[in-house]
Parts: sequence; structure tokens; C-alpha cells
Amino acid sequence: MKLKNLLLACILVTPLFSQETPFAIHIERVKKSNTLEVKKPQEQEKLKIAIMIPSQVIGRYANSTTNAVFAYMLTKSNSFEIKTFDTQMQDRESLSKALQEIEKEGFAYAIAVLSKDGVDKLINLNPQINIFIPTINKSEVSSPSSHLYFGGIDYKAQVDTLLQNASTPLVIFKDTSPITSNISDYAQGKFHGKSYTFTMDKSTNLKKQLKNNRFGHGSFLTNTPVIKTGLVISQMTLYKVNEKNILSTQINYDPLLLSMTQYNDRKNMIIANSISKDNTTVTDANLLLNNDIIYDWINYATTVGVDYFFSRITHEAREYPLAISENQIIYPISLVQPSFSSFVNYKSKEK
Repeated sequence: MKLKNLLLACILVTPLFSQETPFAIHIERVKKSNTLEVKKPQEQEKLKIAIMIPSQVIGRYANSTTNAVFAYMLTKSNSFEIKTFDTQMQDRESLSKALQEIEKEGFAYAIAVLSKDGVDKLINLNPQINIFIPTINKSEVSSPSSHLYFGGIDYKAQVDTLLQNASTPLVIFKDTSPITSNISDYAQGKFHGKSYTFTMDKSTNLKKQLKNNRFGHGSFLTNTPVIKTGLVISQMTLYKVNEKNILSTQINYDPLLLSMTQYNDRKNMIIANSISKDNTTVTDANLLLNNDIIYDWINYATTVGVDYFFSRITHEAREYPLAISENQIIYPISLVQPSFSSFVNYKSKEK
């Protein structure tokens, strides 16, 4: 994140909070360009949050999760320091070196944006600082450490909720990624009726799978990213599939779905959503940094995590008071539908 962009963000954001907590923000480079220190006139102890990111693994989230932490802290009156520790990759040696540097520089709290493979290695390193992992649900790993906190969405719980609205046959579309494959296998195992699973490869023509309306009045579960899902549901209309509904987990809670599909294609779609708590001030601060915490669940989970750590450090009330069970954030699950121009709460038509 470039310093000049952060300075501009501070200038823009300050008026949002000036009525309640007037302050002048001063940003200062500290040692390296990946360290950000914000000083405010209050006398509280400066809050320090480290961010551990393997930039070559997580791509765009290297910037957006840092923005999410920064935007949240701007809404508070405390002075703070955020430092990014980019491990590039998430091998054991790189993670171990980053942990040593974080502890050496006095950070007791960190956000670690890692994949499951990285989390497994982190667990084996047995860190002694408090680390929040927004990308993984605790059920996906074995973690005895009391220092690790998890913010990943529970996709299995979302599938359980969706299956309450499923009819036979259940037709599952997935791709080759491990996450969607695991979710699809779980759904097929939990469903008590006849089910079929199709893997989307490079071919985008689904005539073979959808012709003859052999799945009429059944349910379709799409465990694919939004572009692939758009291809599926548009061809369902093309081949006149008379489905009961189209079910999807969090992966398709994305405004892109509204712009790339026709309403008639998506009118029977039901999406499980775990992004439930909104804070206008925090949301606005993110928008000023071109950051999305409304639809992007990793940025949202990062915000929930830094809010939890802020509350632990300062003893102030949490802005996102979601339940925590055995170091895992528990997200409520709601069902929504993609309407004409927005997502609306799902209302069952059955009595």
C-alpha cells in the first residue's frame, strides 16, 4: 500500500469521525515502507497489529486485508501501528522467520491470511502470540492452540441450511478446486434423495447434462465461482430445465451475479449468506479505500477479527459482537435471493 494513498485516505476519512472524536492524523514511516504508524493526540497506549501474508499465494488479498485492518483502525481514537510481514510463500521456514520477527518487534496480535496448507504449518510452529486467521474455519484443521482464532465461514453449516429447501433429484455442479469438491461431496452425503454430480471442466456447453429436462422439479446446487455459475443457470433456461430452485453457498453472494445474469435465469436461486453484521462507519472507511467488506467474506472476516482483538486490548465493546466458540467465530446464516438489482431475504413460498 503506497503511503500517498494512505495519506489521501486519512484526509478523506477524518471528517467521518470528527463530530465524536476529533483528531488530526499523522502518518510516519517507521524503518520500512511496509510499516504504518498513525499517531493521534490521545494518550492511550499505541495499538500494534501485525499482518502476515504470503503474497504469492493469496494474490489480491495481500492488499485488501491490509486495507480492511487499516480502515477499521481509522474509525477508532487510538494511536496504532500496522506492519505487514510478507512471507511471499507459506513454507515452514518463511512462516517461522516471520513469527520470530513479529515477536521480536513487540507485536502480540496478528492477522494471518493463509490457506489451509499454511495454517497446518503455522499450527506446527506453535506460535505464542494471538493470531486471527480469517480464511479458514477451525473445523478444517486440528488446532489445540489457544492462541489461534479462526474466522472462516462454515460451508458445511451453509449446505445444511440450503438442503432444507432441496428437492429430489439434487443436481450438483462443482469445479476441480479442493474447496468446492469437498463441499459437493459433503452435500451429496447429507442429501437423502437421489443426487447427481457434474464437474465443470474447460467445456462450457452443458447440453449433454441438461437436455431432455430429466431433472425437472429437482434442485440444483452450484459450488462454482460466479462466472461459472452464470454459465450454468443461463443454460438451464436455454434448455428449459424446470427446476424447483438453484441453491448456492457464500461463493455466489456477489454483485457480479446481478450484472452478468438475467433475472429470469436467477429468479429461483437461493444463496446462503453469513455476512450479517454491518457497521456504517467501518463500511464507509473501507469504501474510501476501494475496499469491499459488504460482499467479500475474507475482508469481512478480517474486520471481525481485528474488531475482536481491539476489544480484547482496550476492553471496549465489539462493533461486530458475533459469538465465538472454541476460538471460532460463529456466523449466523441467512438465505437470500438475487432480485432485480440487489439481494433480498428469501421467503419460502411453501406453507
